[in-house]
Amino acid sequence: MTAGPARAAGVVDCHVHVLDPARFPYAPDTFYPPAGQEIGTLAALRRTHDAHGVGHALLVGSNSGYGEDNTCLLAALAADPHRYRGMAVVPLTTGRAELAALRAAGVVGVTLNAALFGVAHYAGAGPLLRHLAALDMIADVQVEGDQLPALAPLLDASGVRVLVDHCGRPDPAAGTAAPGFAELLRRGRGGRWVVKLSGFVKFAAHPHPYPDAWPFVRALVDAFGPDRCVWGSDWPFLRAPERIDYGPLLGLVDELLPEPSDRIRILWDTPRRELGFG
Repeated sequence: MTAGPARAAGVVDCHVHVLDPARFPYAPDTFYPPAGQEIGTLAALRRTHDAHGVGHALLVGSNSGYGEDNTCLLAALAADPHRYRGMAVVPLTTGRAELAALRAAGVVGVTLNAALFGVAHYAGAGPLLRHLAALDMIADVQVEGDQLPALAPLLDASGVRVLVDHCGRPDPAAGTAAPGFAELLRRGRGGRWVVKLSGFVKFAAHPHPYPDAWPFVRALVDAFGPDRCVWGSDWPFLRAPERIDYGPLLGLVDELLPEPSDRIRILWDTPRRELGFG
């Protein structure tokens, strides 16, 4: 795929996973061990990003395979600290000193995956979120459907910066007025919340180009503005119901964001600022 004028500044991919069980074995009790085409080594990630003009990436710790073991993530960050930042998966009891050590290693925040564990799992996460806020780190939140109204008060009370995965994983059948998605839209332009335009396959009912996801993407760009939206691929596409190719996925940005200046801000300017690339 040839980078067009709107990508002259470059691309930051804000949601990828590095999975390398040959070098970093999965946890023995993992609930899902990615295999085959789901394995995504650092070398394969570099080749993919080099081919598509992607200059930086946010490596998100994977609950599949590794759980709270961040060894693979930290090794990838150490291998190229200029190109990558990370989101770690940590116990809710993690203290400020441990978080500060992760921050020094290139980790910019931690994940809260309510879509996987449920909202109630994070009822006691207040201290962790306050530690993150004190360190100017990020809560990388994945919700689905109408989970956000129950989780948002905890996030707001902590003062933490929030990065929402996969457009909030709305239900296309419920529309943009559904309580969970409406709650997300209310956070637009608030200053501390940023949303990832990513993971369409995780909530769209239709295959590529995911037309039923487009109204949600456009509503988010309208509510948050290009200075509070970033893009992510979700490579290497764990548990995807169909084949996904990186080039066509990135190409959707041109259709969803017809204004070149918006693409430059969402693909490059905003993620570089929010994730500390510079």
